[in-house]
Amino acid sequence: MPSKNPAQRLADIIDNVDAIQGFTADLDFPAFRADRKTVYAVVRALEIISEASRRLPDDLLRRHPGIDWAAIAAAGNVYRHEYEAVDEALIWHTAQHGLAVLRKVAEEETADLQADLSPSGPPGTDQSP
Repeated sequence: MPSKNPAQRLADIIDNVDAIQGFTADLDFPAFRADRKTVYAVVRALEIISEASRRLPDDLLRRHPGIDWAAIAAAGNVYRHEYEAVDEALIWHTAQHGLAVLRKVAEEETADLQADLSPSGPPGTDQSP
């Protein structure tokens, strides 16, 4: 069910990508795997990203066919309901390689939403008298 506030969902995605980057900044995979709290924190942030992605409007999702939105949404189900199948190597790979493009899209969409809400209207539409 899409949110009535996509800007908040996009902010949630950006915030949690940033959190994952902070949690894993000084780690390599063996250190990540050995740090249970960090693994849990990254998985929780990925759950939030998954849930936030489910609440984005369909038109936003269609604008970015290069993002596998279905996989992002499905991953949350694995983290919540099939937790025994969560693979730390896959979590690590996602944290290191799978989030930069998603964050960039969330930033772009946030900027577009802010432009649409500005008093002058969307870019290219001069509404001055």
